[in-house]
Amino acid sequence: MLNQAGGDRQILAKQLGISPHQLSYVTQSNAGEGLLFYGNTIIPFRDNFPKDTEIYRILSTKIDEVVV
Repeated sequence: MLNQAGGDRQILAKQLGISPHQLSYVTQSNAGEGLLFYGNTIIPFRDNFPKDTEIYRILSTKIDEVVV
């Protein structure tokens, strides 16, 4: 789960049992930050992947970063 609107965050937090600390990962979050769900486990993540690498260039979904 990535950044969500305020009302949606509260609904999702209640329905999915997300703690306030976990919710901070989808409140005003940046690209590469969010929550992963695996069964009953919620894993917060922050991925600061280096942008000056070939793998980033290949995997990026940002249209303004695509080089043809």
